[in-house]
Amino acid sequence: MTRGTRLTAVAAVVLALLCAAAATTAFTMGGDSRPAAARPTAGSPDAGFARDMSVHHQQAVEMSFVVRDRTKNTEVRRLAYDIANTQANQRGMMMGWLNLWSLPVSDASRLPMQWMGMGEEPSADGALMPGMATRAQMADLAKLSGKQAEIRYLQLMTAHHKGGIHMAEGCVQLCKVPAERKFAQGMVASQQSEVQLMSSMLKQRGASATSESHTGS
Repeated sequence: MTRGTRLTAVAAVVLALLCAAAATTAFTMGGDSRPAAARPTAGSPDAGFARDMSVHHQQAVEMSFVVRDRTKNTEVRRLAYDIANTQANQRGMMMGWLNLWSLPVSDASRLPMQWMGMGEEPSADGALMPGMATRAQMADLAKLSGKQAEIRYLQLMTAHHKGGIHMAEGCVQLCKVPAERKFAQGMVASQQSEVQLMSSMLKQRGASATSESHTGS
């Protein structure tokens, strides 16, 4: 990771923390005035979604920082910036909710997506949840540049978004906190729109979301 990428990553962490504080304040003032006994528990879909989607978002932010340094294409860099900014903001909100509910932001006793009735062990190649890139895929992206990096990023992010959409749809069905269900529904709509955009961008580059071959940079 380059020095510029590291600095941007630090900025994103700061943004997430600020958003977490803002989310806590908003719920308190606006807000989640229910007694503690009525708030989501550690094993609830509300808490599970907030925890797992925070992890899912963090990889999208990291992936976007990587491609930003690997291409000069304005369109891809703009998309990567929008995804990184939006998902760092959303991650901060979800961490803020967990803090408000007095719940940990991670829970090693529960498998990823267990709250959705899935709960499979993370794969050996480092993909923690459906749609997430493996360690090898992230390393591959960091080695590419130009058009090849653009294609690989768009492919990985398309799969990432599809996994995120599946999880957000689970929250829409299962979460009990109205604000969180509305948040998840908005996430479904925005990521579906970005999947369509990325499909168009891949076609412009002679590739598809599932193709493995890359044209020259």
